[in-house]
Amino acid sequence: MSLVVRSARPQDSALIFALVCELADYENLQHEVDATPESIAAALFAPEPRLYCDIAEWDGEPAGLAVWFLNFSTFRGRHGVYLEDLYVRPDMRGRGIGKALMQRLAQHCVERDLARFEWAVLDWNAPSIAFYESIGAKVMGEWKLCRLSGAALSKFAKQGAPA
Repeated sequence: MSLVVRSARPQDSALIFALVCELADYENLQHEVDATPESIAAALFAPEPRLYCDIAEWDGEPAGLAVWFLNFSTFRGRHGVYLEDLYVRPDMRGRGIGKALMQRLAQHCVERDLARFEWAVLDWNAPSIAFYESIGAKVMGEWKLCRLSGAALSKFAKQGAPA
């Protein structure tokens, strides 16, 4: 049995989209997916991409992915990695694939002197929380993720600056 983690290639766009949809199903968030294989490809493979993806393959079969981008810590004065999505197909779990994807990103941070490696996890996802804690991650309960999107984002943007 062999595990390979590699950078995504343009021909992986449909696969990446399929894996993102599988993740959305797992998280009961399929109704929020309005991405397309084309929009994923445009983001990942632009001349100066701001989004990156690593693909895990088990014996040549697609097993999972990590989608990430650079963020910035003003306190640390350096960039870091923000993991947007980590997904391993259910029949491939328990083989160290998720850990290998996470290690690849940790190595990326260390090699480039990036300040930190961050991500969010749903509070009901006990297996993922346990996994993250097992690799040394601190689940930061004092921080809450905030989001403006859809109608709320549009409404707020239209309000304009105070006079």
